[in-house]
Amino acid sequence: METPLESVDHGPDPAVLTDKVPEHLRAPRVLAGMTLVLGLVYAVCCSRPIWHTDVWGHLSYGRYIWETGSIPATEPLLPLAKGMPFVDTAWLSQLIGYAAVSSQRLHLAGLQGLYALAITGCAGLLAWRSYRQTRNGWFSLMSVGTFLFVASIPLTVLRPQLAGLCCFVFLLTRLAGRTLNRSDWLVIPVVFALWANLHASFIVGLGLMLMFCVGRAADVLRHTGSIRTALKDARVQRLFLLTELAAVAVLVNPYTLELYVETFRFSGNENLQDLTEWHPLTLRDGQGQMFAVVALLLTLVYRLSPRRVRLWEPLALIVLGVATLWSNRMMVWWAPVAALLLAQHAFATWRAWQHAPLVPPAPPTAGKWSFVSLGLVWIFFMISPFGVAIIHGKHIDPSRSLSKFTPRFAAEVLTKRPPEGLVFNTYEWGDYLQWAGPRSMQLFVNSHAHLVPRDVWLAYMQVIELRSGWEETLDRYGINTVVVDLENREPLVKKLKEDERWQFPPEEQDGQVIFRRKKPIRSSVAILPAEPTAPADAGMASQPDAH
Repeated sequence: METPLESVDHGPDPAVLTDKVPEHLRAPRVLAGMTLVLGLVYAVCCSRPIWHTDVWGHLSYGRYIWETGSIPATEPLLPLAKGMPFVDTAWLSQLIGYAAVSSQRLHLAGLQGLYALAITGCAGLLAWRSYRQTRNGWFSLMSVGTFLFVASIPLTVLRPQLAGLCCFVFLLTRLAGRTLNRSDWLVIPVVFALWANLHASFIVGLGLMLMFCVGRAADVLRHTGSIRTALKDARVQRLFLLTELAAVAVLVNPYTLELYVETFRFSGNENLQDLTEWHPLTLRDGQGQMFAVVALLLTLVYRLSPRRVRLWEPLALIVLGVATLWSNRMMVWWAPVAALLLAQHAFATWRAWQHAPLVPPAPPTAGKWSFVSLGLVWIFFMISPFGVAIIHGKHIDPSRSLSKFTPRFAAEVLTKRPPEGLVFNTYEWGDYLQWAGPRSMQLFVNSHAHLVPRDVWLAYMQVIELRSGWEETLDRYGINTVVVDLENREPLVKKLKEDERWQFPPEEQDGQVIFRRKKPIRSSVAILPAEPTAPADAGMASQPDAH
């Protein structure tokens, strides 16, 4: 018979409640929350239709490199730009993109996956660095939200710049830490060697390293009043040597020093001045208003924050901010810096308002949150088009994977009835037509405006804006086919419909209008034939229906 003492319930065995997960693998509860938010970012980006510009042109160059086994020294795809020196600063990104889209298993889901992983990776790095410095999940997510808000417009387009942005955010979050690690001597040069082959924005990364170096020297000078002490500071010397190593690592590319020359020469190209994304930032557009809102918030939190300001912070904000005002294409580099610093100083301001310590204690960790976080990662991966393609090999309808502005109809019609002679096309459609249209088609321009000869570019602007003599320009270049969009080129479409020399009614669908001459003419301008390429890949990547 049990004694009263033996029948007492002492609760579950303490050994059963012990967390068996090793200490270094346990995570705080906030990690699961951040994983959920980042998973939603990934899911939205992965399901987003691929924008109709840029990416297709880069894929065409990737296809050319793959088929010929070499990087072209001159422009290989545009007949009017034949012989123009070509420094392909994004050749590795182009090959990676082509490998993804030409994969029988991935196709368009491969591009969507690369796009989603790049943006989610940048957001995740910012969240991680913000959390390391605030230990607060809400303000870590604030850095993510600010980044996605400010950079929402430039992040719309899938282009090699996203690979450069990943390198930039990685560098920013690594340098923004309190200490430099021994591994930096290997990691940072390797990142720059990779960056130099992915995108020419490595020059922004070198500038960021210089800003950290100069900022640290100015901090020491401000506290000691001695220039000699500032120059002998261990962190200053390490940052300077790391910058030198990074600059040397950039030379690990097919062009060596020529890559530096091309990077500086590119921004001075006159053709770029006609493109809105290279125009100065103004408050009249949405991007300028976003910039102004975040700049005002930064001014406010810096005024109220008790956190010590390291001089690299205002230096980076001002230099990249001025560059953004000069050209709104630079917004994408200012955004992560602004997002990271806004979250840090907003948190410090909030803690000061609460009269709480600036650095809160570390939250408790548990193995269950590690498992929850891994489970969320797996769930979001499985339900995304990228994950479905990898696991099951299934693809969604191209009409859902491509933006509604993609000229699919035009590419299909031109493939069925290949045009004779030169095709005048809108700048925004050149890339997709080059990728999905007939391989023999000769286009007027594509998104590589800096490779288009100046006289050809001026001729393009003359026609597209209906400047005096535009009809003669079409005749002089022997244009037998015109492919334009009705939404943005309605005046040109109207003029061509009224001209008896052009087929009426034209082939038209979804705002895509194709005009053909009733009697083809020859060009009075010398047009060199396109450079021959190897046979098309056995996959469907080059066919319109595959996109």
